[in-house]
Order: sequence, then structure tokens, then C-alpha cells
Amino acid sequence: MFAHQANVNILTALLVEHGVCHAVVCPGSRNAPIVHNLNEHPDICCHPVTDERSAGFYALGIAQATQRAVAVCVTSGTALLNLAPAVAEAFHQHVPLVVISADRPQAWIGQLDGQTMPQQEALCPFVRKTVMMPGRIDTDEDHWHANRLVNEALLVAVGQAAPVQINVPLSEPLFVFDVPQLKEERVVRWMDDRAPHENVVCRLASMIAQARRPMMVLGQCAAASGCMNAPGDVWRRIGQRTVVLREALCRMADGPVPFDEVLAAMADDDTLLPDFIVYLGDTLVSKRLRHFLRKASDATVVMVSSDGELHDPTMHANWVMSAEPADVVPRLSHAFDSVEATSETSAAAGYVRRWNDLLNKVYAVAEGYEPPFSQMAVVRYLEQQVDDMEVGCAVHYANSSPVRLANIYARHPVWCNRGVNGIEGSLSTAAGFSVATDDLVICVIGDLSFFYDQNALWNSNLRGNLRIILLNNGRGGIFAQLPGLGQSPAYDKLVSGAHHTSAQGICTQNDVGYLKATDLRSMKMGVVSLLTTHHTRPVLLEVFTDATADGKAIRDYYNTVITNITS
Repeated sequence: MFAHQANVNILTALLVEHGVCHAVVCPGSRNAPIVHNLNEHPDICCHPVTDERSAGFYALGIAQATQRAVAVCVTSGTALLNLAPAVAEAFHQHVPLVVISADRPQAWIGQLDGQTMPQQEALCPFVRKTVMMPGRIDTDEDHWHANRLVNEALLVAVGQAAPVQINVPLSEPLFVFDVPQLKEERVVRWMDDRAPHENVVCRLASMIAQARRPMMVLGQCAAASGCMNAPGDVWRRIGQRTVVLREALCRMADGPVPFDEVLAAMADDDTLLPDFIVYLGDTLVSKRLRHFLRKASDATVVMVSSDGELHDPTMHANWVMSAEPADVVPRLSHAFDSVEATSETSAAAGYVRRWNDLLNKVYAVAEGYEPPFSQMAVVRYLEQQVDDMEVGCAVHYANSSPVRLANIYARHPVWCNRGVNGIEGSLSTAAGFSVATDDLVICVIGDLSFFYDQNALWNSNLRGNLRIILLNNGRGGIFAQLPGLGQSPAYDKLVSGAHHTSAQGICTQNDVGYLKATDLRSMKMGVVSLLTTHHTRPVLLEVFTDATADGKAIRDYYNTVITNITS
């Protein structure tokens, strides 16, 4: 029988799956559930050592002899500190020690309770990775979180041959052992397994070829390593084998595909779910896509990680490939030549055709839908003009509504501070970009973001290549799209930031040209003037719209898409 604590059972199962078969255990009450499990599992050999300082070196010796990761488990409090000399030695010798430290509930740290101290960072800088497991596992998300953290730590220990720490908060009762067997845990492994890189890509190509519903998802990519560097024929070959979903932030030359609209129309159609996912790049704007990927619980997921860390927005990752997306994509296209067709190939081709048919229907709607005067109409017209420009330009979109509109209309790579999605600094980033290039730099920004970051214009180095389109509807427009929020009495003034502010005075004091638009005609004239007129200082076009009309334009667009796809 195993321990009652779910976090301890998750840890035990994953230790075994990652090949940890030796554990040095030290006496204590707080770590007793962990020691009980380690002793109970037939695939783990426990070695009792009373002195923690000695125990650390004992584990080091076993790891040296076996050339495998070894666990060392201690109780809470200063017991952990006694491992520091051995962990430091393991760090410099590149030996994979897995330090398992039992801990008191986090609520009691610093509250004068016995054997309590901050344990999570106690062994820094001599552990390559430290994780704090959840103290309680009450939901599926708690379980995924605990599973992911342990996988993260063990991937580093095993794959990078380095010491790691897994801190496990445990609440009383500690000594209940009533679980007959451990559940099967999702295991995340390295895709490369120290194999030559070409072999790994060929393996990935083979896995895609064996899937019936393969999908590739491209998140935000850095300019230097972005997938846009791959030629168009590379993407055409990949697109014949797998559905490719991308946003404007992935920096592909062809811009995004309108998958968010497809998911809005076909949310309940499980036949669109993939059974194999390759995820390249970083964050996604689309909440629908994140939920869609998490719904594909039976899919095999390969995360291509440029920093070698496990990032799991799908909640189902099985493999991590440590590589740059721009390195994998062309190699993958070439590797398909050596992969033989399987019985799944025709099914995959049908899956790709179905997705492409739906995407093409949305393209047609987006092309034909003419929104009334609104922020949506502004971005649509701007992007039409940008497509016709013959000079180089970089378009920066601020967070919230602007970047979501970019995903509908942009047909080129865009810039956005999407790392943590804050509204601050979007204008400053575009301004900094403009002083380092002679290209035209266009910043599309909402009112709250602009007024928050207005000091970006307080700079004498700015030149006329910076052009700003300020979408001013007198509040944070994204909040109108959150169901139920508008019912709160606090919505108007306290949540959405309602205001009656104009940028004209800010432009005057900073020697920035100012244009104003209040209807469709003046907006179009302003955009054309903004993009075509020569200036020596920045120019701003402030477009005043109605927040209610802005929200309605988006809703009508999605309703048109849904009607077109489902009819």
C-alpha cells in the first residue's frame, strides 16, 4: 500500500518512469510518506543513512558507479542544508542527484512553527532546477501541475546530468498508507536522447506520418530564430502532411491563418481534434486554441523548445525536442522524403483538406466582411494599405484588442510584447525600434496602453519614421468581450478604465504631428496621410470610436463566420 498523499504518489511513479532505481533515505517524520513509498516500490532500492551530510555523498557515490540519477530524501528544516556540500560537488562533476526535500505546509513558513524554513532555494546555485510541488491535489489542474513540475526536474537531472531539487510540502495526517497501487503518470521525455539531430527530425517526421490527425502549432517566434526564415516551398511540403496553425506573432511571411474563427464555429466538433501535435515557438494569443489543444487529451504532443525547458500549454506534452524552430522546419520538410506512406496517410490527407476548406471559408468571410466604422474597420483598412506599400515597414501592435485584430487582418509578420501580455511599454518598444531602423515603423495601440506609456514620445531622438494609430474608444475595449463582466457596477469606471482623454495635448508638448478621425471617411484619409506623407518627427492619428460599436463589429464578424461555416 502506498501513501495517502497524491503528490507523493505522483512523485514516486515518475521517479520510476525516469529510471531512478536507487534512493538514499534519511530518518524523519515529515518525509516518512515519501520514504514509505520509495521502500514500497519494487523498482527502487533504498539505502538508509542517518547523517544527511554523509547521505548526500553516499548518493553521489552510487550515481558515479551506476551512471544514473540517484535520489536522496531528507525531512524538513535544516536537514536539507546538510546536503549542500554533496550537491555542490555533484554540480561541478555533472552528476544527476535528485534531492527530495519534505516540507511543512507553506502557510506555516515563517510562523514560528517547528522545522520550518524557506526550502525551495536553499541549495542554489548548486542545483540546475528547483521545483515546489503543490501541497494538495484537489483538481485535474493540480494533478497536471504536480506532474509537470516533477517531469521538469527529472528531465533536467537525467538529460543534463545535473543535481535538481524537488520540494514536497506535506500536511498531516502523514502516516496513512491506503492506496493499493500507483496510477499511471504521464511521462515527458527528451526527444533527442543524445541522438544525432538529423535522426531526431527523421523520427519526428515518422511520428507525423503515423498520425491520422497531425497538427503543427506555431506560437510567437523571435525574429532571429523565427520560422519565417523557411522558404515557401518548405511550408507547402509540410502543409501537405499536417495541419499548420499560426498567428501573426510566429513571424511567417504569409501571416496568420484564421483558426480562431474556425474554432468559434466548430467548438463542439471533436473530429477536428488532432491526435498528434507538434508545437513550435512560444506564446499564443488565442485562448480558444489553447483550450482546443487541452481538449485533445489523447494526442501525442512534441514540444520544440528553443531554451531546452519543458513548456506545456497543451497540458499533454509527451516529448521535448531541444532545438530552434527555424532549424527543425526545413529539416523536417526534407525528412518527409524518406518517410514511406502508411495506412494513416490518406486519413491525414483528409484531415488536412478538411481544415484547409474551413480556413478558406473564413478567409472569404474576412475578405468580404466590411465592418462599420470601428476599431476593426481601422485595422482592416490599415492592413490593406500596408499590403500595397512598396517600402519596408514594421508594424507593432499593442496587447489586448489590437493584436487580436492583427490576427484577423495582418498578412505579414507583426511585433507585439506578448511575453507576459502587459499593456505597458508597447509604444516605447515601437519608439525604440524606430530609432534603430530607417524603415517606417507603425504602432497600432489602444487608448489605455497609449496613455499609460505616453512618455515614450518624450524623446528628442525620435524621427519621422515613427507613425502611431491610436484607437481611442474611451475605455479598455477588451473588457467588453468578457461575458458577465458588464453586469458589475464597477465595470465602467473601475474595471474598464472609462475616460474622456485625447492625445492632442500630449502630441503638442512632444512635437509630434497630430491627426484626428471620427468617421470612416476621415479615418481612411488619415491612414493614407499617415503612411505616405514625409515628416521629420513622429505623427499620430487618433481615431475616436464607440466602444459599443467596436464590440458589435467583432461579434457580427464572428456570427457571419459561424453562419457561413455551419450552413
